[in-house]
Order: sequence, then C-alpha cells, then structure tokens
Amino acid sequence: MKKIGADKPKLQELGRIGDRISFLYLEHAVVNRQDSAIKVEDSTGIIYIPVAIIGVLLLGPGVDVTHRAMELIGDSGAAVLWVGEHGVRQYAHGRALGHSSKLLELQAKLVSNTRTRIAIARKMYQKRFPTEDVSQLTMQELRGKEGSRIRRVYREWSKKTGVEWTRREYNHDNFESSTPINKALTEAHQALYGLCYSVVAALGASPGLGFIHTGHDLAFIYDFADLYKAEFSIPTAFEVVAAYGDDNIADRTRWAMRDKIRESKLILKMVADLKDLLGDDDTRNADIINLWDDKEGLQKFGVQYHEFGDDNS
Repeated sequence: MKKIGADKPKLQELGRIGDRISFLYLEHAVVNRQDSAIKVEDSTGIIYIPVAIIGVLLLGPGVDVTHRAMELIGDSGAAVLWVGEHGVRQYAHGRALGHSSKLLELQAKLVSNTRTRIAIARKMYQKRFPTEDVSQLTMQELRGKEGSRIRRVYREWSKKTGVEWTRREYNHDNFESSTPINKALTEAHQALYGLCYSVVAALGASPGLGFIHTGHDLAFIYDFADLYKAEFSIPTAFEVVAAYGDDNIADRTRWAMRDKIRESKLILKMVADLKDLLGDDDTRNADIINLWDDKEGLQKFGVQYHEFGDDNS
C-alpha cells in the first residue's frame, strides 16, 4: 500500500516546548492534514500550519478535525484542548510531548507529603513576593496575602488605563452577560490556562496534582497560572478594553495575549519555573520504560524473566 504523508518524526527531531509558539485557537473550521502541516479551512479560505511549531491547539465550537490531522498533531507533540465558546470550558485533551514519567513521579511524591506540599506552595507564593520572606506563613496567611495582592493589581490597572473596575465576575454559561473588562479577563485567563496546560503536560507533569488548588483535574494548572496573571493576563485585559471597549473583545484579547506571550518569551520562563518548583534539573524526554522492583531497583523492560529455579533458557 502506498504510504501517505511524511514519516513520523523522531522525538529528538521535534521542536522543544520552549521554542514553540504559544497557542492557536480555531473555531468553525475544518482541520485536515497536508503532508507535515495541518490544513485549516473556514469561511475566509485555507491556510497550512506546520503543527510542530505549536505549543497548544485550542479547538473551539464548530471544528471538524480528521483522524489524519489528529495523527499528525499527536506525532508532533502539540497539546490539543477541546474548549467551549471563548475557551471558557475545557472538554477534553490529547496526549502531549512528554514520554518520561520522571517529573510526574517527583510531583506525586511532593504533593503526597504534607511537609513537602506546604514547602512547594510557599515556594509558589515566594515567586509572587520576591522581596518578602513567606517561609513561615501558614496557608491561610498566604491566601489572604495573595488575595490582597490581586485586588491591588486590579485597582492599579484600572487607574492606569481608566477602565472602571468593581469586582471579578463571569458566567460560564453566558459570556456576553459580563462587563467588557470581565469578558477580557476571562479570555486572557483562558489563554493563559491553555498555555500552562501545554507546558505542564509537555514536560510530563500532571495537570491535576495541585499544591494549592485541589480536587479538580486542572488543579495544578490553576496553581501554575496564578504565577503569571498579575504580569500577563490582567494587564492585557485592561489594555485591550482601554483601547477597544467592547468591540470584538474575545478575538482582540486572544491576539494581545498571543503577542505578549511571544514578545516576553513566557514559555521559556514557564519551563524554567516548572523545573525549579518540582526540583528537576533534567526534564529531557526519554522514551524509556523500566520495570519497578522494591529490592533490585529498576529492571530492564522487554526481557522475558523466569521464576527462581527455572533452568529453561
């Protein structure tokens, strides 16, 4: 049978997550495959996108994606999230780049012990308060301190941009019912969540094992995204509303977030921060499987083992 399309790329041939563009949002389009690119067709025409340069592909309402397109996306290591309108809900996701469980095992070990879990939580708060010592604060004290910081950030950006601010509110089921600034914040935060998810999953960590948030399959994503909201999604939302009001707020906010993420090289910072938080200095993807043994250590996979005393070779 004649082979269709390019060969599956080897893991070492793929772009590192830190070198990729942040995210691409698609809606009301047909996504197919053309050689090593995805072919996106909508009412405006057709474009071809080399999927190996994408960190996360956000598939919104009205997207039809073919099996061959998903095959290419999976082989290229791009994270795929099926989201609701304006990205406010995440319905499903596909496998990302990481093949190693090293970071996941570190994360599970840290989150399963109260002492180390608090230590990592404090480390995450310390990144938000770099000039203060938070090493002795309780979780309750840290939550209160963070709440005050975020309220202050909202007030400062309201004053800088002239955009009126009262409080954070949004309705999952009715995006348009919110004020322009709340709609922009929702869009900006969702774009940030998507990018955080792509980095966490690509490096092999778990989106659900949170240190501060808990009980949700995206708990660690919310933990991780909170490190960047004050610098990225909140300022972007206020700047977009100040410039455009309520005109095409969803698209304009996503475009602004995309540009800010690219210009700041945020993905590189996220990769470094994730390694630092979980204490891993080497998260290279390794397509290696071992067998666990409580006495002998890691054993080779793919070997036919015999019972003790079995002389058959």
